[in-house]
Amino acid sequence: MHEYTSTTRVWGLSCPGFPEEVSRARRWTRDILRGSPFAEDAELIVSELSANAILHTASGLESGSFHLAVAVSAQVVAVSVTDDGGTGTAPKAERQDQDAEHGRGLGMVSAIAHRVVVRTSEAGHTITAELFASTGRGGHPC
Repeated sequence: MHEYTSTTRVWGLSCPGFPEEVSRARRWTRDILRGSPFAEDAELIVSELSANAILHTASGLESGSFHLAVAVSAQVVAVSVTDDGGTGTAPKAERQDQDAEHGRGLGMVSAIAHRVVVRTSEAGHTITAELFASTGRGGHPC
């Protein structure tokens, strides 16, 4: 294999911080992953993370935006959403009462994905959810 050839394909999309952009992000993810066993899980993850970016960060302000990346290899599908920041705390999965109307989204993403990584920078937060081909949910071998 040539040293500059990668077996990983990466797509990116930037969206204005409007609520209707969540459905666009979902469709975009579904189109990229058409035929993949991870398509539905990735679509749900993108929906939740995009909605969180709009609702809980500066991404939902008038000039806000959020950014998606999907990376696909034979071993993993990684879905990332980067928001515009503007909050004093980093996103985190918290156990919520099952009747709670808010606050369960990142916990749900953590339950679906094999691994969730949250990175914070001056520009905002990036949440990456990884789905591994060779393991079951929660990182356990199949």
